[in-house]
Amino acid sequence: MESLSKGLTKVEVALKWDPSPHGAPAMDLDLVAAVFTLSDPHGAPAYVVHFDHRAPDGTITLNRDSRTGQGLGFDEVMVLELNRLSEAYGRVAVGVVIQQNGGHRTFADVHQPGIRLREGYDELGPV
Repeated sequence: MESLSKGLTKVEVALKWDPSPHGAPAMDLDLVAAVFTLSDPHGAPAYVVHFDHRAPDGTITLNRDSRTGQGLGFDEVMVLELNRLSEAYGRVAVGVVIQQNGGHRTFADVHQPGIRLREGYDELGPV
């Protein structure tokens, strides 16, 4: 298997969205990262990083957590230090989830979503 980092060292994943219209329930989106072992890269994750948590070794952190999408700029920011991740891990999957809070919400319900992937000042993915 090739290197997990693919030559990347420190990657930032940033998520943004606009608040729900007046009177509508707030949308709470969360960035999550699942880390898988090299010996079982498609099995159960070794650990999951989500709101209010970080990787046991500090290599993956979630620095911002918005429950409404209010505020300027990006609402959720996750940093993955791939160059520091143990060689025991073979795959990291990053995703976005919507907290349901008793309702049925889909990504079609999210107003003006955007995601950015970058390493340093180099953008790896669209806004």
